[in-house]
Amino acid sequence: MSLFGKSNYTFIKVKRKEIPIGVWTKCPGCESPAYSKELKNNLNVCPKCRFHLSLTARDRVEHLIDEGSFVEHDANLFSSDPLKFQGAKAYKDKLKEDQEATDLDDAVITGHGCIEGHQVGFAVTDSRFIMGSMGSVVGERITRIIEYATKEKCPVIIISGSGGGARMYEGAISLMQMAKTCAALERHAQADQLYISVLTNPTMGGIMASFAGVGDIIIAEPKALIGFAGPRVVEQTIRQKLPPGFQRSEFMLAHGMIDMIVERQDLKGVLAHTIAYAQE
Repeated sequence: MSLFGKSNYTFIKVKRKEIPIGVWTKCPGCESPAYSKELKNNLNVCPKCRFHLSLTARDRVEHLIDEGSFVEHDANLFSSDPLKFQGAKAYKDKLKEDQEATDLDDAVITGHGCIEGHQVGFAVTDSRFIMGSMGSVVGERITRIIEYATKEKCPVIIISGSGGGARMYEGAISLMQMAKTCAALERHAQADQLYISVLTNPTMGGIMASFAGVGDIIIAEPKALIGFAGPRVVEQTIRQKLPPGFQRSEFMLAHGMIDMIVERQDLKGVLAHTIAYAQE
């Protein structure tokens, strides 16, 4: 017997409306979808859980440096391929691919400008470019901006975000940059000048083991992953379960490895106040 006396049914096919790519972004912290436009207006901070997603180097310059005051340095430096590295993808191909995708020449932007009127030397890495890893150009640019700040007797601020550490494509040449940047920072310290290191998610490997970890003041964004080897590698090495939140900003602050945790929207003000206090 047909239901409700009807023997025939008409099925209507409704065409599914596709959502354009990039309209929504999944938060890595709470895994909730966030409207991409709203997220961008909120400096890429999740409105629900306050997780700080990555921000491009250009966006950080725009957010932190006073409008019209930034002068970029050493934009004419480009990475070579000293090892003629070949693998799943050749180094030259990887460089070209990331240059086109990010509109950057390499993984760091350096220059000088003002933060609420205070002159600073400034460097910021970009995790989109080979995971923000440090090769010869990154090390050279950072060293030169430190030396500029030392000469001009002004603070230097470096914003780090690197999941790649030292760049394997350049071998020992990349590892040399760890010592070179730290030596420049030591000369900066001997000149009684301030260095503020800002750590973002993630800051790992050779970058954390060199210039990112030796700031006079070390600031981190909330919930940033900070360390040398990642938690999974550490667990596999020591064969022990790690405590909750291991290597996150909050864990590092509780164990004295960093000085403060600052929300992205408050960072410019905190940097300006810190510089003003140090210069009194």
